[in-house]
Parts: sequence; C-alpha cells; structure tokens
Amino acid sequence: MRNAAIRADILCLITALIWGFAFVAQRIGMDHMGPMAFNGIRFALGAMVLAPLAVRSMRYPPPAPFLAGGNPGFPWLGGLIAGTVLFAGAALQQVGLKYTTAGKAGFITGLYVVLVPMLGYFIGQRPARSDMVGAVAAAVGLYFLSVTEQFTLAPGDGLELVGAFFWAGHVLVIGWLSPRTRALPLAMAQYVVCSALSLACALAFEELSWEGVRGAAWAILYGGLLSVGLAYTLQVVAQRDANPTHAAILLSFETVFAAIGGALVLHESLGARGLFGCALMFAGMLASQLWPRRKAAA
Repeated sequence: MRNAAIRADILCLITALIWGFAFVAQRIGMDHMGPMAFNGIRFALGAMVLAPLAVRSMRYPPPAPFLAGGNPGFPWLGGLIAGTVLFAGAALQQVGLKYTTAGKAGFITGLYVVLVPMLGYFIGQRPARSDMVGAVAAAVGLYFLSVTEQFTLAPGDGLELVGAFFWAGHVLVIGWLSPRTRALPLAMAQYVVCSALSLACALAFEELSWEGVRGAAWAILYGGLLSVGLAYTLQVVAQRDANPTHAAILLSFETVFAAIGGALVLHESLGARGLFGCALMFAGMLASQLWPRRKAAA
C-alpha cells in the first residue's frame, strides 16, 4: 500500500511537470501558427492518444445514464457540453499567451482552483472559510503579479483571468458529468469537440500552412501527446491510489513548473513584485484545497 501511494505521488508530480512545461510549448508554438490552429491540432492528437483506452473502457458496465432513461453509451452529448466549455477556456488561454509570459499564464490559470468553490455558490454549494481565505490571498497575489502601477490589467493577463473562470466551469461540468457516464470516453469526446471548434475558428480567422505546422511540430507533439493525452491518463492512474491531500499539493505545482519552464526555456523574469504575487496566489490555491473543513452535521 505504501509503495502504491509513493508511486501515485510521483505520477502526480510528473503530471504537474508536464502540464507546467506545456505553457512553454504553447507559447513557442504560436511563433509559427495561430492559437486556434495550434489548439485544434493538439487536442486532435490528444483524442487519438486516448482513443484506444476510451474504446476499451466501453467494455465495462457504465454508471448511471446521462439523462433519465437515456443511453449510457458513448457520451457525445456530455462531450459536447464539456468540450464547448473546454474550448472557451483553452482558446482564451492560448490567445492570452501571445501577450503574457508562460509563468504568469500558469499562475493565473491556476486560479480555477479558487474559483471552483466560488462559482459553486451559484449552484447551491456554500463556500467554506478556506475558500474565502484562498480567494482573498489569490486576488491580492494577482494584483501584485499583473496589475500595473496605472491600475490596469495587462491584456494577456486579462484573457487568462477570464479563461480561468471557464476552467473552473469546466471542473464543475466534469464533476456533474463524471458520475453519469464513462470517464475516458467523455474525455475523448470533449477533446474531439474542442478540436473541431478550434479548427473551425482557425479556418475562418487564421492562415494555415504546412510550414507553420512543421515549425511548431515539437510544440504540437508536446501539447497533444504529452499534455493532453499522457498527462490526463497519468492523473487518472495516480488518483486511484493517491492521498487526496498529496494529490492536491502536487498537482498545484503545475503553476510553479510553468514559471520554472518560462525562466529556463524562454528566459522570462517575473521580478520581485511578480514573484511575491505568485507566492500569494500559490498560498491561496493551497489554502483552498488543504485547509481543514468542518464536517457537515449528520
């Protein structure tokens, strides 16, 4: 049991590392092609990687159907809903990366951890004290990280912030859908939907060329095969045996790895003010996940 827990912790950390450095790959990819084309291709690759596992999981009995009396088979309806929200979050994140650093994008996107319980309030989930503390710390950290001396939010940071709301909404949507359908087919379906919407936008608003695809090849492969395909699978495998507290801490390090990757590969610098903001935001994320919560009365 202890060996399984250690292995799960290692897999969670590897997942966070892959996701963190994905921000670097996403930023480099846009030196050669538009953000919608990049997202469309990488999510298509992610769906292809996940397809064998998704098809195999169809052999096992499904949970409750998506709708009462509905077909519990391949979850295209749920995938359409989740994929549309995923597309909005991914599009805002990718466009925002054109105007901000990978490190800042990682920390601002990570705010979804704090925003999930805040949005949950509107569907009847009362935020805990830890959620409020985390939200305040993250908001103050965001100010130091992104708000200029003229009290304006940098355009790229603003897009990442709006995108964080969609990432939080995506967590809530998946939380509702997961008990009602098979997890891996749902993941594959949402990737297909996100890819199709992204490619449609690319055809309408961007110029596509094989030269651009070749120039961004390694970034696309990293974002599709590793970030979307492999990392998701590692997370699912890891969280079977991981202590929830350990998983929360280790997966949150995605934001830290994004900053490290930006500094090592892209030579980005956040400065003392930005680092202080990042520290506050990271503390807020951890507080939201790990602060002891009062048990509900029986």
